Amino acid sequence: MSHKTPEKPNNAAVKLLQGYLWYPRELSIDFADYLPESMASDIYLLWEEMPRPPITFFDDGSLAETQQFFQITMVQLLPDSYTQAVDIEPFAKELQELLNKTPEGVGWQIFEDLRDL
Repeated sequence: MSHKTPEKPNNAAVKLLQGYLWYPRELSIDFADYLPESMASDIYLLWEEMPRPPITFFDDGSLAETQQFFQITMVQLLPDSYTQAVDIEPFAKELQELLNKTPEGVGWQIFEDLRDL
């Protein structure tokens, strides 16, 4: 009878924060000038341009189509599915500080997510 060694659990990823960034279409903003790709050795910040806004109108009634939208996601790569995600509060604070330094006209809405990917 052969003995099988247990397989090492696969790496895992957890979505920590997710949301949207936007700015008026007439502006040309590169978020790489304001946001890092990683916030720690295992925490990554991703943003991707969206072909269409996720909403039709803003709360003030203005059309969302006048803005260029990006989806933003903060992801933590974990060594395995048993490892617990970090406390996101310090990273959320740091992200807020970075977003506050973006040019006038940039808007954002960020949500805590905490879902496995």
